Amino acid sequence: MIPILAWRNLWRNPTRTLVLIGAIALGVWAGLFMTGFATGMIKSYISNAIDQIVSHIQIHHPNFSEDHDVKFMLDQPDQHAAEIAEKEEVKAVAVRTLASGMISSAKGARGIRVKGINPAQESAVTGLDQRIVEGDYFAGKRKNEILISRALAKKLKVKIRSKLVLNMQDLEGEITPAAFRVVGIFHTGNKPFDEGHVFVQRKDLNRLLTLTSAETVDPSMIGHEIAMLLHDTKNIPALQSAISKPDWEVENYKEISPDLELYESQMEFVSTIYLSIIMLALTFGIINTMLMAVLERIRELGMLMGIGMNKLKVFLMIMLEAVFLGAVAAPIGLTLGVVTIYFLGSSGLDLSMYSDSLEMYGMSPIVYFDVPAKVYWQIPVFVACTAILAALYPAYKAIKLKPVEAIRKI
Repeated sequence: MIPILAWRNLWRNPTRTLVLIGAIALGVWAGLFMTGFATGMIKSYISNAIDQIVSHIQIHHPNFSEDHDVKFMLDQPDQHAAEIAEKEEVKAVAVRTLASGMISSAKGARGIRVKGINPAQESAVTGLDQRIVEGDYFAGKRKNEILISRALAKKLKVKIRSKLVLNMQDLEGEITPAAFRVVGIFHTGNKPFDEGHVFVQRKDLNRLLTLTSAETVDPSMIGHEIAMLLHDTKNIPALQSAISKPDWEVENYKEISPDLELYESQMEFVSTIYLSIIMLALTFGIINTMLMAVLERIRELGMLMGIGMNKLKVFLMIMLEAVFLGAVAAPIGLTLGVVTIYFLGSSGLDLSMYSDSLEMYGMSPIVYFDVPAKVYWQIPVFVACTAILAALYPAYKAIKLKPVEAIRKI
């Protein structure tokens, strides 16, 4: 009987009820939308950082990370990379030679990090060949070819086939200048990375690093970094442990870039924050509606208590009215949210007008919405808790009525 009364009372003023249901449904939809947007942005940042910069796992000499000195090389990097590539968890492996230096043109100069790469390996790990927007990806067989970013080309005022001079420290600590010709211009969408990195062929960089070496050093054996991409991130801890060696520093992407771990962990709290704020706002709307419903029915409530309905049943009836509101509104909001997330998760939200700003933070201009699965069951819980908490005060006001006075109320 009590649930039937609560349901009928809810629709005594259908306009007010529908407005509140619409507000709750809109709040649920907004919570899903904001969660999907924020999660998509975070995943875009993490994905771009892994694909373009850190990979899933990197191997260095234990002392290399301290000052990035070129003398801290890996032993037999190509042999070890080949062994790692045979593991079924590994998707691709790349060996890199790294050096810091100065790049200059007739129009300017800039400090940069030089990456010596094997073109085929690098394209498999980072897809660098797919990011060439002008020129070629080391298509020629000439020495000293270089890839620079569109942002760096603009700063140095150079174009395809322009000559640039690189000044680097070699293995003996001597400054080694070398002329390079621009064969390709790339654009990754990560402005800080683009402005701070250039790519040359590893064989060219290794040769330059050994020009003044007093000892006989095989240029083909020089390598400072082994980067690997895995099929599944779940395999990172096991593989990291399996390939560890005393003279290696093996780090996953969270250890290399702690901010990625921070952002990844925050994805779990984004939905909670948004839903808490939205539900808090809706609480006042529910309180207002339920309180008005109680004040409008003072005589009726007094009569019900006068003929024998105890206070517990009156309290339960008011609480059920609020719960029914949420029970009707939540599925509507969830349905709208699921449709929105599905559409924007496949087609994405185009923010190209803000691409310059997004590139400063390494994010893609198209955001693909994504919502963690647990959010879809969190929402009904949030709505139910909000409805119950919001109905407590109106229900309390109802049971405090005195039947005789309430019946006489005009």
